[in-house]
Amino acid sequence: MDCRRMTDLPPTRRRSRFWLYAPFVLLALLAAAWSGFWFVVRGRVAEAVDTALVREAGLGRSWSCLDRSISGFPFRVELRCASLELTSVRWGDAVKLQTGPSLALGQIYSPGLVIMQITGPLQASLPEGRKLDLAWARLEASLTHNGTAPQQVSLVMTEPNATLAAPGQANEGWRAASLEVHLRRNPTRPASDQATDLAISTKGSVLPALDALLGTSEAGDVDIQATLTQAEAFKLGFNPDALERWRSAGGQIELTKLVSVKGPARIEASGLLLLDQTHRVSGQIQASLAGIKQIAGVPVGGGLGGLGGLLGGRASAQAPGAAPGLTALPPVVLREGRVYLGPIRLPVQPLLPLY
Repeated sequence: MDCRRMTDLPPTRRRSRFWLYAPFVLLALLAAAWSGFWFVVRGRVAEAVDTALVREAGLGRSWSCLDRSISGFPFRVELRCASLELTSVRWGDAVKLQTGPSLALGQIYSPGLVIMQITGPLQASLPEGRKLDLAWARLEASLTHNGTAPQQVSLVMTEPNATLAAPGQANEGWRAASLEVHLRRNPTRPASDQATDLAISTKGSVLPALDALLGTSEAGDVDIQATLTQAEAFKLGFNPDALERWRSAGGQIELTKLVSVKGPARIEASGLLLLDQTHRVSGQIQASLAGIKQIAGVPVGGGLGGLGGLLGGRASAQAPGAAPGLTALPPVVLREGRVYLGPIRLPVQPLLPLY
């Protein structure tokens, strides 16, 4: 073999391994950058929470988040509390609320949405020595915001069960299979209206006070749709100052739809509610009903015959605008804390001032 020919062969070039390792290096750099970004977001969330707590304390509301922690890496930010407490002095007497473990979470890729999960029960100490206990099987809420103000709030609760106790009075209770509450800024009303749409629905609701009023104990479903005007009055919370600002600004609750079904009983209503100078709820509601024999002990009969006689025939068998199969009632009027059905004052407890 000719060794000289072998030495004449061109040397083989060694292939670079850069492109073999580049994807892994790039992935490591991206992971490090994302980790740094997440910890920056985590720090900003912690700072925002601390700022909010200070602001709330200045407004008379003290929040306590026991064993607060922030986690959720890599794609979420989760704020957890072993228990959540609120003490407010904005109602004169101190109001204290306490719940079980609570979680608020947001997705990194969806910063305008916050989802909350709260474990019950909620225990509340209210003015005048009243106590509220509210339990549920599951509670979830969501908040959509544009960075400066909330745009939509939703709450879904399964199997809520509430008991209100007051010194010297019998306990009042309410329970349901489910409860949903939705609020959103009305996109069609003029900005001067400061209008917020409100939708509330319950399934399998049992409220003994309402049962006594209507003379039926069957579980019912309720669907309410309304619009709250001058809602900016509640921007800093729900308290006597906010209610007075709302009243002074001419705020109203425009009840566009109320449907209540309890067994064979059905009520449909609409109307307008506000606060009067004595801080009591006032206004007028137009209702139609079917399958109800009495209202607060006043007999209405199958076709409102009894009530029609009491009112001198003013309650027609089918008033204009009443839904098919329903009979219209005279207007239900709330005035000076009293409830009237047409000219008849119903034998119910007077409405108390809200503040």
